[in-house]
Amino acid sequence: MLSAEELERYARHIVLREVGGPGQAALRKARVLVVGAGGLGAPVLMYLAAAGVGTLDIVDDDVVSLSNLQRQVIHATPDVGARKVDSAAARIAALNPHVRVVPHATRIKAANALELIGACDLVLDGSDNFATRYLVSDACFLAKTPLITAALGPFDGSLTTIRAHETNAAGEPNPTYRCLFPEAPPPGTVPACEEAGVMGALAGTLGSMMALEAIREIVGFGEGLVGRLLMIDARAMRFETLRYGRDPGNPLNGDAPRIRDLSGHR
Repeated sequence: MLSAEELERYARHIVLREVGGPGQAALRKARVLVVGAGGLGAPVLMYLAAAGVGTLDIVDDDVVSLSNLQRQVIHATPDVGARKVDSAAARIAALNPHVRVVPHATRIKAANALELIGACDLVLDGSDNFATRYLVSDACFLAKTPLITAALGPFDGSLTTIRAHETNAAGEPNPTYRCLFPEAPPPGTVPACEEAGVMGALAGTLGSMMALEAIREIVGFGEGLVGRLLMIDARAMRFETLRYGRDPGNPLNGDAPRIRDLSGHR
């Protein structure tokens, strides 16, 4: 049962037919892992906390720097030098004391990924490199955990949901992240944020959309982004959606799967 305070706090959700009391209770029961408390993770964490997600696990081994504050809105100037997981936890506690935060001041890697992911109902990956995205997506498949993953460029972004451990309405396996991106770009072809820059408000937009997709996944309404890649072009203010399917040659749930564990990741 939601308390009187929670009923008032989440009143604008509860009056929505698609959410209501049962949906809000599902949010309170959910445990979500957010990979990265940076440009994408910051708005994700704030909106999921505001929405009343019961437990938020945060994994990030970085500390707050002054250059983060242009887009990582969960942190503030006094937090410079603090661990991002601690700064984020403090902001969440101030925003919504009903939310439990589990900080992990470490980098997600092959040795801990399955343990971190296995404790949660849903994973949101806001990491900034392909190695981590492949690791997280492979681990989510092995752990049978849904994944919402996004990538951010200087003026562009993309977002999709992966449920490769499940089948679609036709009984066919859903596509994996590797069906969408079979191989990472060659080293040096995608400049880091420090070199290329990034529009701060775009991080907020894409992170908010990740949170919206997470709420939709937890409550269970609308059409999700499984098999669809949402792309944003901030220069033209254009949104496009690309459909993609399972690649029979992918190494996770293809016709001849080769990835059985995370030993291929560092």
